[in-house]
Amino acid sequence: MSETVERHEFGAEVGRLLDLVVHALYSEREIFLRELVANAADATDRRRFEALTNEALALPAEAKLRITPDKAARTLTISDSGIGMGKAELAQHLGTIARSGTRAFAQSLADAPASEKPSLIGQFGVGFYSAFMVAERVEVTSRRAGTEEAWLWASEGKGDYTLAPAERADAGTDIVLHMKADAEEFLEPFRLKAIIRKWADHIAIPILVVNEGKEEPANEGTALWQKPKSEVSEESYTEFYRHLGHMFDSPWATLHWRAEGALDFSALLFIPGMKPFQAVEDERVSRVRLHVRRMFITDEAELLPPFLRFVQGVVDTEDLPLNVSREMLQSTPVLARIRRAVTNRVLSELKTKAKDAEGYAKFWENFGSVLKEGVWEPGEHQKDVAGLLRFRSTAVEGWTSLADYVSRMKEGQEAIHVLVGDNAETLAKSPQLEGYRARGLEVLLLSEQIDAFWPERLAEFDGKPIRSITQGAAKLSPADGEAAPDVSALLERLKTALSEHVSEVRATDRLVESAAVLAAGEFGPDLAMQRLLRRAGRGFAGGLPVLEINPRHALIAKLAEGGLDDAALAEQAGLIFDLARLQDGDAPRDPADFARRVAAALAG
Repeated sequence: MSETVERHEFGAEVGRLLDLVVHALYSEREIFLRELVANAADATDRRRFEALTNEALALPAEAKLRITPDKAARTLTISDSGIGMGKAELAQHLGTIARSGTRAFAQSLADAPASEKPSLIGQFGVGFYSAFMVAERVEVTSRRAGTEEAWLWASEGKGDYTLAPAERADAGTDIVLHMKADAEEFLEPFRLKAIIRKWADHIAIPILVVNEGKEEPANEGTALWQKPKSEVSEESYTEFYRHLGHMFDSPWATLHWRAEGALDFSALLFIPGMKPFQAVEDERVSRVRLHVRRMFITDEAELLPPFLRFVQGVVDTEDLPLNVSREMLQSTPVLARIRRAVTNRVLSELKTKAKDAEGYAKFWENFGSVLKEGVWEPGEHQKDVAGLLRFRSTAVEGWTSLADYVSRMKEGQEAIHVLVGDNAETLAKSPQLEGYRARGLEVLLLSEQIDAFWPERLAEFDGKPIRSITQGAAKLSPADGEAAPDVSALLERLKTALSEHVSEVRATDRLVESAAVLAAGEFGPDLAMQRLLRRAGRGFAGGLPVLEINPRHALIAKLAEGGLDDAALAEQAGLIFDLARLQDGDAPRDPADFARRVAAALAG
């Protein structure tokens, strides 16, 4: 083996991140210990799990985490008997951040007020680097379980790190922090134990702090989810939630129960009180932890459906073997029944919490866009989720539900009307609403990307079909009861002039102030879906849009008089069509030509 020390540059984003961590995160410096202890505990759990199928990786009988402060040397050492890392793993895990969005994280870290910065640490897989808040140099000696080689990773957090062969008697990892002069408080055993009790008291592995040569226990190590609810304080729930999710807020909802009978499991779940920095939209899998007889097995059991992936927590069962394999997890009926029971319990809790409109609004603004996926994904929970949805509306302030909408429907109204776009405030001013507003008909304003998809899949609520007001011919009676002027001759001329751009030109009663508006065909995607497909570079089967004109509008009445030749009418038709596109959030077909025609019309 070569004894040469290898020097490597950090991955592109790590250098910037380290600079921010070192210089911008001082309001909660103690968080470094929580992160390093959590990493050590995870490494120990991983070794225990792998040892179930590979006896050569078995943990020592007295596996523990050992924290050793040395005031004379000004070092703090954190040792574990976990799975350990080889040379390549040290370079991969500590030398790069192999996750998308790191640049956005670093920018958020730089821009966030001091009070919010700690909540960002740990949420992006970068908790290890918090060590540089208190250490001027960090050394990691690690030996992968099942191998004989150990390696030393070392860095001062200034752009590079070194890798060199090392010695370690057993598998596991030692992290040595060479503490900064202003961080000596973290070399006091009583301070270390207080931090452990605050952040890691619930870790099942014994955590010991060395004090004058003696190992003193620092954590209780009790599985909180196994305790009766009556014995757990709100403070304990909050501390465990923060430890579990690397958060600093308090949970919006806490669900703690034990199921006995056909199924035997304990569950402690949390719905966060704030949206985590790394958007839950990015990874569509649940990360609720599965334990068997208190032993962590995996966070990839997908115990909740993707539309509830914002829920955090632990499910611990007696009904699975400790050596359950990943393949078995996907097929065992026991886990399928647990999934169903846990999902039903979360949905039941949301229904209860939704009765408090103000409190539920906070949850909805954090996670509503994720919950909406539950009506896009067909299944037994689709209608339950539909009842939990909230929307902006043309009829009421704040949020409203589909059930509330149905209760306000006018006599004879057949459908739930929706308008989909990119921004609720812009939608509220859309010409598409004119006829509905004039007749006192409520329209729900849907302003997220997923809103272009789920109405078609849900189709109806409480027996009322859900219809986009931009799709198909609106069946609205004249607001004033008077028949509209006959513009049939103009319709034919406009259709001829715009034959390459529209499938039909028709008169409509749903406009009041605007001259024209676009609509989609009766079948196929509505206008919002068509815009999404175009932006994604994909075609669609909906065909060309329909141009609807307002026969009562002065411009349309003037054109209907027939004083323009075909060329002049074609110029006006193109201008009307582009104006209708603009109203719906699309650009004119040819922006430069459109500007020319508008200028010419203004010059008049």
